[in-house]
Parts: sequence; C-alpha cells; structure tokens
Amino acid sequence: MNLSDLIVQGLVLGSLGLGAGVLGGVIGFGTTIILMPALVYFYGPIQAIPIIALVATVANLSRIFLWWNVINWKVCFVYSLTAIPAVILGVNTLVVLNEKLVEVTLGFFLIALIPIRRWMRKKNFYLKLWQMSLVGAVIGYLTGIVATTGAINTPFFLAYGLTKGAYLGTEAASTLSILFTKGITFHQLGFLNITAIAQGLLIGLFVLIGAIFSKRIVLALPEHKFLLLMEMVMFISGASILLMTL
Repeated sequence: MNLSDLIVQGLVLGSLGLGAGVLGGVIGFGTTIILMPALVYFYGPIQAIPIIALVATVANLSRIFLWWNVINWKVCFVYSLTAIPAVILGVNTLVVLNEKLVEVTLGFFLIALIPIRRWMRKKNFYLKLWQMSLVGAVIGYLTGIVATTGAINTPFFLAYGLTKGAYLGTEAASTLSILFTKGITFHQLGFLNITAIAQGLLIGLFVLIGAIFSKRIVLALPEHKFLLLMEMVMFISGASILLMTL
C-alpha cells in the first residue's frame, strides 16, 4: 500500500469515525454499524472483527467518561453479573443455532418493542432492578450469537426509567463487560494482535472526538424528542436487520 492509499484510507476512516462517534454518542449505539463496511473493505472480514471490538470499547468508554456523574452503577452491576457468563454460553452454542433465524427474530422483536414501551410508559410500568439481571442474561447470550445487539438494549434501559445522559452512560458501562469478554475471546483465538490494537485505538480516537461533540446535542434535546429519536432508530435498526437477512 503506497502513501496516497494510506492517506485516502486515513481520511475515509477518520471521517467515518467522527460521524460514528457523534451518532453513537447521541443514541447509544450505531458506531459499529457505520464503520463495519469500510473496515471490512480495507482490512478484510477477519481483521475487522477485533478492530471493531476495540473501537466499540473506546466508544463506550467515551460515553462513560461524558456521563459519569449520572450513571446508575447498581444497574451496571446487576446487568453485568449475568451478561458475562451468558456471552460465553452464547459463543459456545453458536454452532448449533440458526443465526439467520435468530437475527430475524431480533428484527421483529425490536420493532414490536416500540408500542410495548409506549404502553408500559402510559401504564406507569417500569422494570425493577432484579429484572435488569434477566435483561443482561438474554442480551449477553444473544451477543454471543449474532454480530451486534446494541439497539436491543435501548428499550429495556429506557423502561427502567433512564433517559438521555443517564441512559447513555449506564448502558455504555453495562455493555463494557460484554465487550471485555469478547476481547478476551479474540485474544485467545489469536486475532487481537499489536496491529489490530493500534488500528482500533487510532480509529477509536476519532470516535472519541465525535462523542465529545455529541454531549451538547443530547443536553439540548427535550426528553420527549429524545425518546422519539430512540423509537425512530429502533425501528430503522429492526428493519435493517430484517432486510440484511433477505
């Protein structure tokens, strides 16, 4: 790869990293969805996996840093307690499951959760702390099976009563345990080498810068508009999952 190719690659990934950082910083997910096609193109599907895992880790760390003061650490602990072993279980049962069927189910489930969340809010029904451990177990297991489940977390953390910064920070801190578990697995499989770490951290730097800009957007959004934005993105994510399985 010559110098001009490196410059083009850097400009493309840097620009995408900034945009992904802003989007992920506002809605809590979507960073990996934006970056994955370009990473696969430049590095290939195998090398892209550990790089995107590192980028996602940096993205979550940035949201934790930005919203540290409003994170609900009890939720993080309860969620992670069941999510970590569930990830390992999911990876080990992947070989006996139909991944396409699981993704189709996730797509329909994500769309169906929009009216369910509205009904729960209208009835003033919120999830209890112990129920978040069940959410952690299910999401952790699914994360071990399919590529990404970021959007699936959203309705459950909102249903607990978290919104805006509290939702973004708490969801990021909770998901970090899953990402660390995946990272350890990648290292054991030999995919997480020095090159992947350097590339992931460099792209993650641009994601971090984008995430810093996102805080102003979140603070300026009224709560009802923030919730509408979440519902819109949930619908798009669910529809995208269904379209990708066709």
